[in-house]
Amino acid sequence: MRKIVAMPGDGIGKTVLPEAIRVLDAAGFEAEYIHGDIGWDFWINEGNALPERTIKLLEEHKVGLFGAITSKPKKEADDELSDKLKGKGYVYFSPIVAMRQHFNLDLCIRPCKSFKGNPLNFIIRTNNGFTEPMVNTVIFRQNTEGMYGGVEWTNPPKMVRDALDSHPKMKIFKNVKSEDMAVSTRIVTRYATERIMNAAFEYADKFGYKNVTVCEKPNVLRETSGMMISVAKEVAKKYPHIQLWDTNIDAQMMWLTKNPEIYGVIVAENMFGDIVSDAFAGLVGGLGFACSANIGENCAVFEPTHGSAPKYQELNPSIVNPIAMILSACMMLDYLGEKEKSDKIRNAVTKVIEEGKVKTYDMLKLKGGPDVFSKGACTTQQITDEIISKIKSKV
Repeated sequence: MRKIVAMPGDGIGKTVLPEAIRVLDAAGFEAEYIHGDIGWDFWINEGNALPERTIKLLEEHKVGLFGAITSKPKKEADDELSDKLKGKGYVYFSPIVAMRQHFNLDLCIRPCKSFKGNPLNFIIRTNNGFTEPMVNTVIFRQNTEGMYGGVEWTNPPKMVRDALDSHPKMKIFKNVKSEDMAVSTRIVTRYATERIMNAAFEYADKFGYKNVTVCEKPNVLRETSGMMISVAKEVAKKYPHIQLWDTNIDAQMMWLTKNPEIYGVIVAENMFGDIVSDAFAGLVGGLGFACSANIGENCAVFEPTHGSAPKYQELNPSIVNPIAMILSACMMLDYLGEKEKSDKIRNAVTKVIEEGKVKTYDMLKLKGGPDVFSKGACTTQQITDEIISKIKSKV
């Protein structure tokens, strides 16, 4: 029997992860789920949101299902740290980013696909009314480098400041004191770029996508974005039947609301990949439908891209949409070679959305709160039950 490290984390992660496991059980996937500690409580009480014991579990079992975590800015994180730990050198760092870097989960894959009948799907006004483009875009986000690499300083030390001052563009900052300066780096390496470009083109080739788009900003970030586009051009030579496009991240935000259906696979650095994947997710129903995979050479973790939404955690019954978590579990099944079971779950989700008999509050375009049930919304558990009934149906 497979062993999966289950990490609910914070907020609604504790709600949606058990629902995904219920669906996996219904589809016939047999596994033992081993709890992994992660999240804000462990930062507060231990000074580490990703305890070493959880890292060891992932090192042993190689596959994880992750719910959501709460992350806060530096000052708030410092303020909430337990008094017994304050002043002892603890620094908050996002546990999911730390996990990605520790295990080199450098490939982040985020499918953004429209479900027929989803009332949240993007529509475009036309001369004859409206049209609903069916989006089927997959974002490949470089997951360990770029702006999220964590190499940054407030009040950079002299060695760093001297190195920065050697660059001619630093002349405009020559009169700024180091104590009045904060610096974040954007580091892109050739090996990681080659790996994600190869993975993106292989995926496009396997699933019949006609184009791969590099979404960057080479007219300003000439070195880092330039390397990504240069590597993409080399990789593209192996796939002459797949078009290579490149777009600027700002322009892409405009174009995706004009003709989102034309984009197949999109590749971007960490921050730009985060931005463009959330933007495309908005076209297919929002973060309640946004699943993702973090894949390395020896380990993989699967998670919805929504946050912890702590304001909804205490609502009983729960109102949140578990579909992003369920679809993330499907990506785990694909990774484990259980495609028949993942297809069974996706088909069930598709049927439930298309029938439209059971809808969560977001699908009804309601503001979240305990009154949504009186307006026709279902509970988290009810939509999971409906998905499970479709899985078990013989029809």
